Amino acid sequence: MASTSFSITRVRPDEVAERRSELVDELLSGAGAVLIEQAFTPDDVAEANRIIVHHSSAEPDKVTHFHGAHEDQISLQRRVWNLLNKGEVFERMVQQPQVMDLVGAFLGDGFIMGSVAANRILAGGPGQEPHIDYPYWDLYKRSSFPTGINSSFALNCQATILLHDFTELNGATAFVPSSQGDLRYPGDEDAFAEHAQRMTGSAGDVVVFNGMVWHCAQPNRSSGDRTALLIQYLAKFVKPMEDQLRGVRAEVVERATPQLRQLMGMDYPYPQIMDDAQAINAEGRL
Repeated sequence: MASTSFSITRVRPDEVAERRSELVDELLSGAGAVLIEQAFTPDDVAEANRIIVHHSSAEPDKVTHFHGAHEDQISLQRRVWNLLNKGEVFERMVQQPQVMDLVGAFLGDGFIMGSVAANRILAGGPGQEPHIDYPYWDLYKRSSFPTGINSSFALNCQATILLHDFTELNGATAFVPSSQGDLRYPGDEDAFAEHAQRMTGSAGDVVVFNGMVWHCAQPNRSSGDRTALLIQYLAKFVKPMEDQLRGVRAEVVERATPQLRQLMGMDYPYPQIMDDAQAINAEGRL
């Protein structure tokens, strides 16, 4: 792994609004990642950890990604999906005001949430293969993507909420700064390791990063858990990865704020059956 001399851009929550343009540039054409310090309270972090440990200990292994070389160790990585269904703390976390401000400036203010899940890596848990995130995550099948697809704008913005301190020992996420500028699936793990840096930070911090950045979890060589909340934000027209509309309980929908309704895709009208749509002029400026 490369030297740790690289320093990710770090901001306090109260700095995000005034530095918004700078931070968007950093996501799109700079290192590709920024860290918002202490965006979440210790109480919220503790509550989120409690719920994640409960579900990940009581339920069987869940689908995961990018661990193909470690199938025999899959039980050391505990995924918990569909977190809106599992605690009101997650409803608050996905709507953190400064994250919403930054992501809205990056993806457009109609952005949605494609997934909210936890990744709890137990002591001894393996790392991942270097990858990029949905909807780019199968870009190794280049022919399935449009000709000319490029990194001039983003369809994905990830938010990794640190629920434990992230250190090099416990497998803090590795990423290659500025790799989003070369939109392709990372293929050479040795080259990745040579240039990668770590997303280290403290519990309660959140790392916001461009989903085109090459990254991966590293092995947890500590004696404890290393847990993160992983939120996938998408441009409004991208099909979400998790089906929020069918997967979330009615009471969550009933108490949803306008912002949470937007994140769940509840107010975006498409796709629809046009034969059944009201006979009005539904789109256009006039």
